Amino acid sequence: MKLTLKQIRGFFLKLSLVVVVFGLGYGLGQREVSFKLKGIKPEVKIERKVPYPQGKIDFNLFWEVWDLISQKYLLRGNLNQGEMIYGAISGMVASLGDPYTVFLPPAENKQAKEDLNGQFEGVGIQLGYKDGHLAVVAPLAGMPAEKAGVKAGDLILRIVDDNKKVDRETAGISLPEAVSLIRGTGGTIVKLTFGREGVNEPFTLELKRETIIVKSVEVKFIQEGDKELAVLKLARFGERTAQEWEEAVNEIKNKKMNNKNYVGMILDLRNNPGGFLTGSVFIASEFMPEGVVVQQDKGEDGWESYSVNRKGNLYSDPLVVLINEGSASASEIVAGALKEKRKGVKLVGVKTFGKGTIQEAQDFGDSGAGLHVTVARWLLPSGKSIDKEGVSPDFEIKMDEEDETKDPQLEKAIELLVN
Repeated sequence: MKLTLKQIRGFFLKLSLVVVVFGLGYGLGQREVSFKLKGIKPEVKIERKVPYPQGKIDFNLFWEVWDLISQKYLLRGNLNQGEMIYGAISGMVASLGDPYTVFLPPAENKQAKEDLNGQFEGVGIQLGYKDGHLAVVAPLAGMPAEKAGVKAGDLILRIVDDNKKVDRETAGISLPEAVSLIRGTGGTIVKLTFGREGVNEPFTLELKRETIIVKSVEVKFIQEGDKELAVLKLARFGERTAQEWEEAVNEIKNKKMNNKNYVGMILDLRNNPGGFLTGSVFIASEFMPEGVVVQQDKGEDGWESYSVNRKGNLYSDPLVVLINEGSASASEIVAGALKEKRKGVKLVGVKTFGKGTIQEAQDFGDSGAGLHVTVARWLLPSGKSIDKEGVSPDFEIKMDEEDETKDPQLEKAIELLVN
């Protein structure tokens, strides 16, 4: 079941079609290309001049292959030049060897935006890579995958959808393609085969898709003896997070004013797969009066730091943060920053996912296509990178595998606040 990272990433179309974007004019002086892309009207014409040397790359090879396919391919009448161009760009992006830098054709770009908006039809799984394998970063609370027993860290080995006529092993699959195959019309079935650490054999679950509406922020209050505390669950850093966060914070402020036995709060970042980087700074600023929240190593473009950017309402409240293997990206920024910069805060749970790179999303006009490109590594205020390392808790508490109705991590967090 062990696959190499090279095998996982090897799925991309490693054609030299990359030159569509970067060098169509080299050696040709000037050449005009005409083709149709899905969703783009009228016919698109590309004219590219390259007035500077491009090393030893022979861009004529691209045109020779393009023309040969157009003239000789058995089913050339079925050629879709738009898909060929998308494949060319995907091949270019894949050559970087970074699974998080991906070109997204229109349908896949739409799905990515639905993720951040928090509404789509599927089974409720956030996907990523674990040691090069397609993996569950986090099952969404209350959704079909979680109800069926899917856990953070599970490897997804196979996707089967009889209605779509899909039977696909995941070796060599991209995140956008995996998302496309797993999502579908509400009420339909997708069968996923999983591998789980500690379980000898793969197992298959039938999951019924439904409309997934993910609320970013939820708050509840727990009475422990004569003391009361708030549990603030942050599920993602999406488009609606800031508004929902402010509403939750106002509830906590009102509770504090009307209850002298209020003792503090628990920030639950478990199974939070991340989202917007700016969201992590916004959230951390709620709990930190000042200082650096996160640093970016932008490679040749230098370094950049992001500091507390607003006056928060909760930086004086006693605080415990819950983390687990499903806490990734922006949630790791928040947890790591609070651990290093907020005096007295304690982290409870298990080590986080360890995704330490930042992707920037770029849309391309009316085409509907997009690109997610890795632009930086993010670092904790101390300069420490957690890429593939994660953030470690102060109190390592594992969940009870025998009784999933229990939550020993939450119980420990409550104990730290009330005692």
